[in-house]
Amino acid sequence: MTEGLEGVVAVSTRLSHVDGQAGQLILAGYAVEDLAPNASFEEVAYLLLHGRLPQPPERIAFAQDLAARREIPHVVTGVLREAAAVKVPVIDAIRMAASMLSLGRREDPLEDAMTAISSLPTIVAAYRRICSGEEPIPIRSDLSHVANYLHQLSGVEPSPERVRAMETYLNTVCDHGLNASTFTARVIVSTRSDVISAITGALGALKGPLHGGAPGPALDMVFEIGTPERAEALIRARLDRGERLMGFGHRIYRVRDPRADVLAQAAERLYTSEDRSLYDLARKVEVTALRLLRERKPDRQLDTNVEFYTALLLHGLGFPAELFTPTFAIGRILGWSAHCLEQLREGKLIRPQSAYIGPTGLHYEDAPARVT
Repeated sequence: MTEGLEGVVAVSTRLSHVDGQAGQLILAGYAVEDLAPNASFEEVAYLLLHGRLPQPPERIAFAQDLAARREIPHVVTGVLREAAAVKVPVIDAIRMAASMLSLGRREDPLEDAMTAISSLPTIVAAYRRICSGEEPIPIRSDLSHVANYLHQLSGVEPSPERVRAMETYLNTVCDHGLNASTFTARVIVSTRSDVISAITGALGALKGPLHGGAPGPALDMVFEIGTPERAEALIRARLDRGERLMGFGHRIYRVRDPRADVLAQAAERLYTSEDRSLYDLARKVEVTALRLLRERKPDRQLDTNVEFYTALLLHGLGFPAELFTPTFAIGRILGWSAHCLEQLREGKLIRPQSAYIGPTGLHYEDAPARVT
């Protein structure tokens, strides 16, 4: 019996391949380190939804179609305002809002997927601004998917360097095998439910701390250390207390997470034009942590994972920690959508078995007497 379905092949997919032993992530045929830093988000979205990179005219038409879907219904904005009034966490607010994207629409899997991918940045940015006591910023259909998200958050048109950093991040995290939220989406849509329902379920799965990750604490450790000279003593103290070093180790990867390398390079480019001291400190913390982990836990393969440089990159873009997971969702919704479409084409209900471990042979007449 396999607990948690670990090692069980539930579906076949052309979308991504995770090789934990070799430290490889393949996205629809392309190594993540080749695709993520170079392609636009629109190109990666077309690739996952249609199985190939677009020709230039297709890329233009696809980007225009995506941009035309950014507006969210007034009723969705109203729900966000109500949620903000009672201080609902961001991930809960966007789950509520996402569930309403099918309002007044005829179900169409690809149309629903395109609308969800396009609308989620608007939802996240609108909720962030409402919670800050500001009005949502109107969408800009003349900006790219990523540039519009950054503009909606700040009201300032972002530089090409900031767009490239965010684009690299979203491309890097857009899909990663049959993780918990992606599996949730596929199970839901395998019942012939709709794509919006499946994405809503995936957002619910992402909320869980065992899946949504912890990039915030990884950055908190860097801030606590403060200067390179303090790294060794403070990391040793954490290990002495039996604490886990956030940003290191992964359930799948037995070697370095390839996404960490992609985001490390993206962060280095971003911090070149910003204050580089935090980047240099983070690299020192990483080197020290890896050395001490190998010293203390030689029998375990604990290497840098995607969370460590996610935190550094998003912080460099000015994102508060509460937007880390919602921004991750803006990238991963592409993978959820593509998996839903793939599952619908396969048409098979996902229905695993369970192993019963409860009692047998009980008789109702032996139950405690009822009080009348």
